[in-house]
Amino acid sequence: MITGIQQVGIGVSNISEAWKWYREYFGMDIPIKDRPGTAELMLKYTDNKPHDFHNIAALNIQGGGGFDILQYMSRKPERAKFQIKLGDLGIFAIKLKTNTLKSSFLKFRLNEKDLINYNIQKSPNNKDHFFVTDPYNNYFQVVENEEVFHETDALTGGVLGAIISVSDIEKSIEFYEKVLGYNKVIYSKEGVFRDFSSLPGGENKFKRVLLTHSKKRKGAFSNLLGASEIELIQVLDRKPNKIYENRFIGDIGFFDISFAVQNMEAIKEHCKKLKYSFTIDSLPKVYENPEIILEMPDITEHFSYIEDPDENLIRFIETYKLEISENLGWSMNIKKRKSDKPISKWKLKTLVWNRFKEE
Repeated sequence: MITGIQQVGIGVSNISEAWKWYREYFGMDIPIKDRPGTAELMLKYTDNKPHDFHNIAALNIQGGGGFDILQYMSRKPERAKFQIKLGDLGIFAIKLKTNTLKSSFLKFRLNEKDLINYNIQKSPNNKDHFFVTDPYNNYFQVVENEEVFHETDALTGGVLGAIISVSDIEKSIEFYEKVLGYNKVIYSKEGVFRDFSSLPGGENKFKRVLLTHSKKRKGAFSNLLGASEIELIQVLDRKPNKIYENRFIGDIGFFDISFAVQNMEAIKEHCKKLKYSFTIDSLPKVYENPEIILEMPDITEHFSYIEDPDENLIRFIETYKLEISENLGWSMNIKKRKSDKPISKWKLKTLVWNRFKEE
């Protein structure tokens, strides 16, 4: 069972600076995790060597997915050795939702004019949106969306989805439909698109498909994460580069998309049947004895990875325990919940107690 997009992975070179910017402009001000670590399980994607990192996972209480911000501490994070263009294989942009699009655009234009597109654009389904880069040349598409979990004064809500550049759009549609449940086509177009014109590579010709899920997601965090969408694009008139070619997971840029799930064992079997077996599994023994989790109180989540047809990384996260207030010692035991119903809104809204307060 897939509950929704939990977070997107963003590799940075200065995590304190990056998180400050994401708090101010994207409202990612509720830290869920802020700690150092060692990537011992990620050897497949780090040249078979464990590396130290600092990781901050944060969310926006307006709803949508959060950010998983990561900085390598044992090596210098690498940038792509070429200018990334629309159509280069990988996650090109993250979609953020907002119900105050015009005022958000004006605030960005006033304070960050060098990072924003020249105007609000219309997508093929007539939705207002604009593109903005962060100070590290990562692209974000801010999309008009009325779904709000808890109203705040942030310029945007959380993650709505992603724009992913692929090599074979029909093959990718099949993957995102059958593996992740994006079974509804909002639009399918081919051509040169005006709303892409200000992006690097946006003058090229593309196939372009926007997908969402026809059924409302279920699960503990479904109300908070909300509906999501994946936009697949394939460039038709140039040969694309691979965004993470010869780089590590966690190097600068968007390195994965994480989905909140329930019943990881069922997810594993489903993916295996579709020929997308887990490439990484943090708790393989849990399938032999699910009660092992109850005997390991320090384990707060179970995660795994698969790759889409272009080797883009998809992470599944099954949360067992959610810290509400570390100071008060209050947490939610998600593992003991037997229901696929969402956690009540008032309980999740208590996460605002952890909101980061600027000094």
